[in-house]
Amino acid sequence: MKRRNFLKSATALSAPVFLNGLQVAAMSNSSLLPIINSAPNDRVLVIIQLNGGNDGLNMLVPIDQYDKLMGVRENIMIPENQLLSLTDTLSLHPAMTGVKNLYENGNLSILQSVGYPNQNRSHFRSTDIWTSASDADEFITTGWLGRHFDPQHPTFPTDYPNEDHPDPIAITIGSLISETCQGVGTNFSLAIRDVESLAPLSEGAESDLPDNYYGQQLGFLRNAIAQTNAYGDTIIKASEKGNNLSSLYPEAGANGLADQLKIVANLISGGLKTKVYIVSMAGFDTHAEQVLDNDPTQGIHASLLAELSTAMNAFQDDLKQLGVAEKVVGMTFSEFGRRIQSNGSSGTDHGSAAPLMVFGNCVNPTIFGDNPVIPDEVGVQDGVQFQYDFRSVYGSLLVDWFEASEADVRSYLFADFQYLPIIQGCEQTTSTNDLPIIKGGDLQITNFPNPFIQQTTIQFDSNDEWIKLSVFDAKGGLIKVLANQRFAKGSHQITFQDSRLPTGNYYYHLQTDRRQQTGLMIKL
Repeated sequence: MKRRNFLKSATALSAPVFLNGLQVAAMSNSSLLPIINSAPNDRVLVIIQLNGGNDGLNMLVPIDQYDKLMGVRENIMIPENQLLSLTDTLSLHPAMTGVKNLYENGNLSILQSVGYPNQNRSHFRSTDIWTSASDADEFITTGWLGRHFDPQHPTFPTDYPNEDHPDPIAITIGSLISETCQGVGTNFSLAIRDVESLAPLSEGAESDLPDNYYGQQLGFLRNAIAQTNAYGDTIIKASEKGNNLSSLYPEAGANGLADQLKIVANLISGGLKTKVYIVSMAGFDTHAEQVLDNDPTQGIHASLLAELSTAMNAFQDDLKQLGVAEKVVGMTFSEFGRRIQSNGSSGTDHGSAAPLMVFGNCVNPTIFGDNPVIPDEVGVQDGVQFQYDFRSVYGSLLVDWFEASEADVRSYLFADFQYLPIIQGCEQTTSTNDLPIIKGGDLQITNFPNPFIQQTTIQFDSNDEWIKLSVFDAKGGLIKVLANQRFAKGSHQITFQDSRLPTGNYYYHLQTDRRQQTGLMIKL
């Protein structure tokens, strides 16, 4: 049986099959999905997953909160004079010279305090939440990009690759596919460790398939093998045609993330039309020895950040030299940040929100949001309260990079989607040390009294707009949604009262379609 007949012979099954890291399963049921108005383009999204929970307060240090941080994490704090200044109030870890270069060249957006309500501090569950874009108490079996791809490729993997779609839709560099790309019936991601590993699989002897369940399984397996081999041929050809031009990559094997990104740049320059690449690095679960006792600028976290920063900078330099930089945007994410307080082992424990970086020629070169506010009294469980829901970051990239509509994003990703202007186009930017900052603080909101004992009144202004006002505890747990409705233009007040709450730090979070602000409230 020839390869194209293999592709046509598979019958949809309900259980997924894994083959060389590629998950293949039933044909998607497009009737379950919205129709996405997403025009085809040649843009590529590269996702860098930081496994373990990155300490955002050690990576991006709020200088205006430095003294308070010294009071609760003195054993891991980097001396202020060794930090890399971005603005008057914000600095990078000294190991991140490559990221600072991206920032100064206008190729970096930083979003502060990205997370979600009811932060889960389990590695596995929080990773599920980030890859599926679910609520914390919602279990979704599809990934956020899988739901984006499903209506565009409703018969996948049957008859794929084909003339219109000869290349893999998504590629994970590694041995396991990314759940980010899991659709209703199949995963759209092909896993490869490197191009050299793509030796053809045996497709077996040609034979008719029996008309029973065994025949269905055999046909499905044949389909998967044929598809893997076909994609392997395409990838090898793209790799042979592609190139790497940057001299900034470390020696092969010295920086695992750079090695992965180098493969990505090579395949993009070789003309592969894959839309999404997922790369990753592990080690961010820094409970102990995050820094060296005698030098907080060194240690596990410093090494990780140096690897990340060097790889990002080399990759961006390569894209520019290859002439494909305007086609590619990259982003980082980690399943959670770390707690505000350090622990006694020169490390940090599982926390809540953390910064997220988006980089490329076409990003809005700015810092989104306000510096995290560190309370005067920090509890041992306290994490950084989120300002931006991670699903709004995803949705904004889908809207501006992959041309999805806001209505569709709200339908299949996040009903409370807040558009963020992360992409601004691909105009050439000039080098600057004074890039703009998009603050959340233009919203007029306050609460009084603060501190409070029994109740406090939250006062805010509206421009005749939808407003969602919520209260969270110091771990990121949702206490109460105070309002979720349209408010007329003018000033409004809402009283928050809960005598059962223990004393401690709480936060209000106000969100509109385009703006948000988080504020600290202290209960005595």
